[in-house]
Amino acid sequence: MKEIRIGFIGSGGNANGHMNRLSDMEGANVVAVCDIVPQKAQNAAEKHNADPYTEHRVMLERDDLDAIYLSLPVFVHGQPELDVIERGLPFFVEKPVAINMDIAREVEAAVTKAGLITCVGYQLRYLGSTKITQEILAGKTINMVAGKYWCGTGRGNPEGWLRQMDKSGGQLVEQATHTFDMMRNLLGDVDSVYSMQANRVLKQIDCPDSYIVSLQFSSGAVGSMTTAWAYGGGWDNANVLDILYEGDLLNWNPARVHFKEDGEWVEKTEPGPTIDDVFVNAVRDGDGSQILSPYTDAVKTLEISLAANLSAQENRPVELSSL
Repeated sequence: MKEIRIGFIGSGGNANGHMNRLSDMEGANVVAVCDIVPQKAQNAAEKHNADPYTEHRVMLERDDLDAIYLSLPVFVHGQPELDVIERGLPFFVEKPVAINMDIAREVEAAVTKAGLITCVGYQLRYLGSTKITQEILAGKTINMVAGKYWCGTGRGNPEGWLRQMDKSGGQLVEQATHTFDMMRNLLGDVDSVYSMQANRVLKQIDCPDSYIVSLQFSSGAVGSMTTAWAYGGGWDNANVLDILYEGDLLNWNPARVHFKEDGEWVEKTEPGPTIDDVFVNAVRDGDGSQILSPYTDAVKTLEISLAANLSAQENRPVELSSL
């Protein structure tokens, strides 16, 4: 089996999760780690027997790299991706892919021109619960979807980038993007949105703590999404979808799908590949056909979040084609 040698740009929490999974994979080897905080780069490098860097362009000068992971705050995306593309390396990038559409489209155009394998971290697409849901809905007319992403991560240090609207885009861009992406994955593309926002609890930050978003899908289906950033009840209400199709209802979350089978309510799931397995195998084989979330597709999910923010700010419906 060909060894895939991987470099990381960014070594925060998400990056460490990917490094740990890659370390357990046969034929994957983390050989370089870059972070602007020297100690973070050093710590991750020591753990994975890799070389530390504090400048990603210096790391990219290596001639032994097969692929790159970019795990960065959303406001940093753009130039690092373009540097990786110039180097001609396949890359995995965490969601969301950019803070605005100008950056996303610049990277998208460069990726398309270079013909590189890319993968965006929408790992929920690869779950067994998602596969079963797709099988249930195949050939069915979907009427409506109602989604929610309620959590408490809006609480915390108000100086952190996550809780600054100009750096994170708020909850719709940074977190609920997973739920929007799952809506797209199951129901297809979105044409327009209308959104309302409020900040009722987290007065110390400039990000809304509550949203209601209405969605019009290209298929004719309609949808809604509610998000809450000050919720204190855990994660059971994050990434949840209720889907009405013809005369039936199913409830999806990452752990299982709940639906009626032969007149009885049942819960089902099954094992699925990790997103890291899929990406590394794609790089090894030179075939990205098994990647369910390439960069060009993820740009469409970003459009939903940005359109919803704009709609709430300007109190009007927004056509995604206008962005």
